[in-house]
Amino acid sequence: MQPEDARYLKRKVKGGNIDVHPTEKALVVHYEVEATILGEMGDTMLGERKECQKIIRLKSLNANTDITSLARKVVEECKLIHPSKLAEVEQLLYYLQNRRGSPPGREKREKISKLKDPPPFEGMEIDEIANINDIEDYIELLYEDIPDKVRGSALILQLARNPDNLEELLQNETALGALARVLREDWKQSVELATNIIYIFFCFSSFSQFHGLITHYKIGALCMNIIDHELKRHDLWQEELHKKKKVVDDDSDNHVLKKDYEKTYKKYQGLVIKQEQLLRVAFYLLLNLAEDTRTELKMRNKNIVHMLVKSLDRENFELLILVMSFLKKLSVFVENKNDMVELNIIEKLSKLVPCEHEDLLNITLRLLLNLSFDTGLRNKMVQVGLLPKLTSLIGIESHRQIVMCILYHVTMDDRFKSMFAYTDCIPQLMKMLFECAEEHIDMELISFCINLASNKRNAQLICEGNGLKMLMKRAFKFKDSLLMKMIRNISQHEGQTKNLFIDYVGDLAAQINSNESEEFVIECLGTLANLTVPDLDWELVLKEYNLVPFLKDKLKPGSTEDDLVLEVVIMIGTVSMDDSCAAMLAKSGIIPALIELLNAKQEDDEFVCQIVYVFYQMVFHQATRDVIIKETQAPAYLIDLMHDKNAEIRKVCDNTLDIIALPVLEDVKQNSTIVNDEYFLTLFVDGLLPPDGSISPDFLSDYQFQNGDLIGQHPFSSMAIEGFGQAVNFPGRPVTAYGYRPDDPYLYSFGSR
Repeated sequence: MQPEDARYLKRKVKGGNIDVHPTEKALVVHYEVEATILGEMGDTMLGERKECQKIIRLKSLNANTDITSLARKVVEECKLIHPSKLAEVEQLLYYLQNRRGSPPGREKREKISKLKDPPPFEGMEIDEIANINDIEDYIELLYEDIPDKVRGSALILQLARNPDNLEELLQNETALGALARVLREDWKQSVELATNIIYIFFCFSSFSQFHGLITHYKIGALCMNIIDHELKRHDLWQEELHKKKKVVDDDSDNHVLKKDYEKTYKKYQGLVIKQEQLLRVAFYLLLNLAEDTRTELKMRNKNIVHMLVKSLDRENFELLILVMSFLKKLSVFVENKNDMVELNIIEKLSKLVPCEHEDLLNITLRLLLNLSFDTGLRNKMVQVGLLPKLTSLIGIESHRQIVMCILYHVTMDDRFKSMFAYTDCIPQLMKMLFECAEEHIDMELISFCINLASNKRNAQLICEGNGLKMLMKRAFKFKDSLLMKMIRNISQHEGQTKNLFIDYVGDLAAQINSNESEEFVIECLGTLANLTVPDLDWELVLKEYNLVPFLKDKLKPGSTEDDLVLEVVIMIGTVSMDDSCAAMLAKSGIIPALIELLNAKQEDDEFVCQIVYVFYQMVFHQATRDVIIKETQAPAYLIDLMHDKNAEIRKVCDNTLDIIALPVLEDVKQNSTIVNDEYFLTLFVDGLLPPDGSISPDFLSDYQFQNGDLIGQHPFSSMAIEGFGQAVNFPGRPVTAYGYRPDDPYLYSFGSR
């Protein structure tokens, strides 16, 4: 078609569907525009159709709006909607009026997850409006001097910022080749030129399908070279500025030097602004390319982590947010994390917590969360003073979840749990627990509290006032097994804290025989098993709540889950400290049941250790000691277990056999004769007694018998040293091969965020 043949332009608009906007209170009207060029005779010479949409925002729409009137007004004012669609518009408006809003914080999370595009900058803003039809003219400018190259690149950038033009630019290999060549040859000549061209390729990098184009022209590698060069230039600027500042300080009365310094500083600020624009665009392009892990690995080999960490010294919030986002992405790989460790990243991050810029603070906390999975970095966080800073952020709802996850990781190390007692953390957590209206407490909150409760000082703070009472009330109301786990951790601490539980023994015992969930029963049973309180009448508890049949029934191998069976064994060990309870259990036939369980679980160190500990408790009482020695094979099992590979099991067996041997030793002491029975010969054979029969007076003087019961129990050697806060003459539960107390498990369920 020749231009002179065209005479008329015909435009036709055709209405289409009407939808609601996915996030806003608005209607989306779809329509089609058909443009036709007619010849002199009215015949169609060229035609084109384009689908468009119009958004009608309804700012006045609320719960009290008259939908009928509003629908009529929309149809009257929007010519794209045919009057016949009034009923449809009314229905859509009614839907918008009743649609629930976005979940709290969703918009903020979306805003944070989506980084802002770099803003306009000097060199990019020109008076001329670019036209895709003039692309050849813009390419010609790239072959001129630097000012023309800057202008040409700025015009092409205008086009590239419109995604609709990217496909057409992609087809123009001449333009892309020229841009890549100019960037490679002239980036040192002009920061504006380099920024413009990198920004053009950044526009392509926003779409994964164009990443191959950027790789083809090796723009990523070139960007890394540019970033490295600019960071070194910045170091030189700072060094020069520092020298001039020192000269001015040495001669403060010299106004010429002061004026020269101020001029240099002003120039430095201008250079930094331009440089940070370049760095931001370059880093953003690399971040987009890092979607491919192979490309990310190449970046790491070119020292990208060092460049990013070095950029943390900047003060530009937008650049820092981008750098933090990049570091967060890289931090999920251990090699990158190790690079960050070498560069002392925690010290740099600690300066940004807290921060007045909310988005920057949020992304900084997310990076800290990823790094907090490393034990050494958690230690570093505490050393640089992040603990009180983080606890002060718990009260800010937008940061609360991330902060609690970080602090939860910190509490995995016992050394740091006590530090929380010197912050305002625990009162805040207790307030959140009590104000939680939901049946289930947030996992982050309750997990954090569970770990804190395993420290004695923290437990005391938790129980202050009506703390324990409120926790118990909520746990029983909602049958919350995790909250009961927290209570169980509190109950393990000796002293006044443990005595507070005496008032709740009945409530806890009542849960054991109920039809509650097994997890909840386990925690209640574990809490009771921790209550080694001398004033507690266990015999009354066992009788009143009929617990002996329950305990015996659960000891049968395979009767229930191992976790519950283990807690039953531990509970038996606790109540066996009382002589009347031990006798009651012996009469019920629990000792043979324990031996049967020992046979079934002989490969499980946890079970073996706790069952032997039950025997250890029972041999202090004459009634149960006689049953164990004369009516069971327990001594033989104990002798076999003296050679077990588990040191803790060997220790418990040694101590138990020592007590079993004492009645015979007492007879030796009084009568100077040794009864030549098979069992006592066994003691000689196994080395429990010296071959010459000599007994240390100190050994015997440690024990006294009263009414057949032994007074002054022999502590485990490890308990005398470690103790778990328990008195030396009151043996604590043995530590097993698993490295933690059965009543102090870790609750660990978080991944990187």
